[in-house]
Amino acid sequence: MNNKIKHSGIVESVEEGCVCIRIVQSSACSACKVAAHCTASESKEKMIEVSTSEASLYHKGDSVVVTADSAVGFRASFYGYLLPLILMVIALVGVLKATHSEGAAALSALGILIPYYVVLYLFRNKLKNKLSFSIES
Repeated sequence: MNNKIKHSGIVESVEEGCVCIRIVQSSACSACKVAAHCTASESKEKMIEVSTSEASLYHKGDSVVVTADSAVGFRASFYGYLLPLILMVIALVGVLKATHSEGAAALSALGILIPYYVVLYLFRNKLKNKLSFSIES
């Protein structure tokens, strides 16, 4: 079973081989009739770049549906949340056992994120291929 993540969006700009699409990501309760008066509902606008050879078919203002495989969502969550958490816990426990200093352990757990996000930034083009969206026809 191949689950897809789908978002409706509006084309903001078109460049050679790339379409920029604005989507509104909303919580499940934002469609409720009283959502405007409720603090539990929220929505955020996000920009998504879709690399496609058919970019010339789209124009600013077009309504489109952006899709991604559900594995893309898992990969993004893994690289963005789970892997940094695992690295922080390993650094925290390792430094705490080695130095018996809670301060040093806490600083090292936070400090491990600096090289992690630098490496993530350096490999952003490779990750862009793995974490890509497409436009549904």
